[in-house]
Amino acid sequence: MSDTAAEAGEQDLGEDLGGGEYAADCQARVAFEVLSNRWDSVIVYILGESGPMRPRSLVTRIGGISPKVLNEALRRLEYNGLVVRQAYAEAPPRVDYSLTEAGHALLGPIRAMGVWAGRYTEAILAAQARFAPREDRPGRN
Repeated sequence: MSDTAAEAGEQDLGEDLGGGEYAADCQARVAFEVLSNRWDSVIVYILGESGPMRPRSLVTRIGGISPKVLNEALRRLEYNGLVVRQAYAEAPPRVDYSLTEAGHALLGPIRAMGVWAGRYTEAILAAQARFAPREDRPGRN
């Protein structure tokens, strides 16, 4: 792609998102806000790869998440229209969670972020390690 085509694509993308790129009225901010929680993208990814799941199965599959935190994340994802909760009239009660169309549409960007993380995690951790000694210096507020 030529530089001109790339610039035109970037301009079009900014216009498609509403307002200037990442400005106060930019629609891309909604996407970043929706997935800003630590567990939300993980849950979307797991549901996308595994299909509908019960909360206990999600806790086991994800690992490192408490049932309370999972419940909060699922409610947030449901509120944002990414996950749908299906309750069954059974004894004992059963609930499954699955992705909506919008949730499925996020799988591509989440996978792309995974590729990015695989490529740059070591560099990010190294940069963070370089700052750690500065934060520990006496007299630093």
